[in-house]
Amino acid sequence: MKSKSPQGGLVYSTEVGRTCPKCRQALASCRCSAANVRPATDGVLRVSLETKGRAGKGVTVLRGLALDDTAIAALGKQLRTSCGSGGTVKDGVVEVQGDHRDRVIKMLSDQGHVVKRAGG
Repeated sequence: MKSKSPQGGLVYSTEVGRTCPKCRQALASCRCSAANVRPATDGVLRVSLETKGRAGKGVTVLRGLALDDTAIAALGKQLRTSCGSGGTVKDGVVEVQGDHRDRVIKMLSDQGHVVKRAGG
């Protein structure tokens, strides 16, 4: 017989979307540490260009950052400023509007990061 957790096994709710496995709150309003943990990376930053779902507009995407949220936000701000473009940081992924792969790779390499061009 299966033992049930006192909090239940809720993973997704149509009211709030994804929920935290520890506190069972919506991920957007969760304040416990379980929701803020990122999976470990191999230490290589991957820079690619994506156009899918953006009406054909290219976006430079940076993945593989093993930093906390504030450091990733600061790096995203620095990259957007140096490229003279807009963008965002979502779930540990930095997006810069436009095709700025060469500039992003050079800037991150100069800072001492291991960077690879991904996706062609």
